[in-house]
Amino acid sequence: MSAKTILVVEDEAQTRNIFLKCLEFEGFQAVGASDGASGVALAQQHQPDLVVCDIMMPDMDGYAVLSALRRSRQTAKIPLIFLTAKVTMADLRRGMDLGADDYLTKPCTVEQFLAAITTRLQRQEELSALYGGDEETSPEKRSLQIPRNLAPLNTPLPKGGRGDLAEVSRNPESPLFFPDDPKLANVFQFIEAHYHQPISLNDVAQAVGYSPAYLTNLVQTHTGRTVKQWIIERRMAQARRLLTDTDQSIRAISEVSGYGDAGYFTRQFRQFNGVSPQLWRQQSVAKTTKSR
Repeated sequence: MSAKTILVVEDEAQTRNIFLKCLEFEGFQAVGASDGASGVALAQQHQPDLVVCDIMMPDMDGYAVLSALRRSRQTAKIPLIFLTAKVTMADLRRGMDLGADDYLTKPCTVEQFLAAITTRLQRQEELSALYGGDEETSPEKRSLQIPRNLAPLNTPLPKGGRGDLAEVSRNPESPLFFPDDPKLANVFQFIEAHYHQPISLNDVAQAVGYSPAYLTNLVQTHTGRTVKQWIIERRMAQARRLLTDTDQSIRAISEVSGYGDAGYFTRQFRQFNGVSPQLWRQQSVAKTTKSR
């Protein structure tokens, strides 16, 4: 397998040389550019697997470099990580709008630099493997794929022990819980597969190959909610379904829904639903009985 090519666009010679040397030491093909215009030209010439680009550069800044790369079919799909001394909300959103893949804040360690590159390249390979052969379906039309061992929200649950809750089969025709957004499909897939575990923003960010700050702004911009809110919403939806469709104890339902502490689960359930789990169950049973 040939070495991956990384293009570093950085006007500070010392920083650029350090990055290039550590990339070469790790077995990458490293290419350096001292300004934005040279960076765009080298990207077109070498077709790198990833570009790391400083934002604050004279004449042609990082945003202009990214815009130029995204306008060209030859370089449009190359992942780009911005390198910057400071990141404001405005910076993040501007980069996201242009199609940046991540941010690294200077000063950063060599380990952080290499980790960001490795994670992004791995994610790119996963996406290529997942969608590479799908030539007929555009990314915009791809729907979120939920692991087959997970049950959609409206799948009826059997009455019985806790083992039954984990063994529910999914119905492929059921509507999905998360919005169908190609840019966030991998985020929602991870949450769907792990919401019943003690996951955090950092866990999701690491899994999908983004920095926590970038991921937070990406999800909030596209959905109006944070990653944490989506995790909680998914857990609450599961808890409501279990309260309605099973006779499991509150403690058992809290654990299956991702909460190790039943007391904390009860407080958060009341906060999100306006009533306690016990009252929700009573009201659900009453509604079911009345409808009959």
